[in-house]
Amino acid sequence: MGQVDGKVAIITGAGSGIGRACAEVLAREGAAIMATDIDDEGLRVTEKLVTDAGGRIVTAHQDVTDESMWDAIFGQTENAFGTPSILINNAGIAIAGAIADFTLDDWRKQMTVNVDSVFLGTRAAIRSMGTKGGSIVNISSVAGLRGAAGASAYCTSKGAVRLFSKAAAVECAQMGSGIRVNSVHPGIIDTPIWQKSITRMTEAMDEDRIAALTAHSGANQMDVEAIATQSSPMGRAGRPEEVAELVLFLASDASSYISGQEHVVDGAMTAR
Repeated sequence: MGQVDGKVAIITGAGSGIGRACAEVLAREGAAIMATDIDDEGLRVTEKLVTDAGGRIVTAHQDVTDESMWDAIFGQTENAFGTPSILINNAGIAIAGAIADFTLDDWRKQMTVNVDSVFLGTRAAIRSMGTKGGSIVNISSVAGLRGAAGASAYCTSKGAVRLFSKAAAVECAQMGSGIRVNSVHPGIIDTPIWQKSITRMTEAMDEDRIAALTAHSGANQMDVEAIATQSSPMGRAGRPEEVAELVLFLASDASSYISGQEHVVDGAMTAR
């Protein structure tokens, strides 16, 4: 039997990166998957990867900031597989920029996608799971643990996910619902969101700064590995599946007494 055999999981942002890896890993271990995203083409790729490996999956287009869509997603999932017992709130965006130049619209967009969606998903999961128990895993970031210049909005949003997860975990425990809530904090992971962020960072840097950051990586341009070589004691970027394996543990019954905690996957980056 797989580690989550017979369980039903909803995974947002499953069209690429960590979300796709979570879909593959949880399906490999026996869960039926509802994969959602606004990236329909990415979802088609995820669906094929899971089904080709013998997993069970359905997909749905979902704007995670749309309150009305959450009830629909849980309803579709229940119709397809039964009551969900796992929710992975993974969808998110990163908007970089200096505080002095940041617009209120961009600030609100960052919070809506990264924070409101986690609240909406968690609320829907609590309502659906009731007292049957389950596991909610909210994907935060090491940016939710410490500050970073040019990423004030992103850091704020991911810090909010961290504390919301703790509050939700306490509330669920005191309700006797059997629902556990944890946050996962990836470091530099080789995903599309990281490459997009690096592209925006590069646009704001001069050639000397880029050269300094890439000197030890052997690269002549900024990429995920170049940043990771400088930032991570392990000297490399993490892989999406390395995050997904931790998510699998938190989703499984093996973590039955773990709730309200932050789990860091960063190659020791925040340890120094």
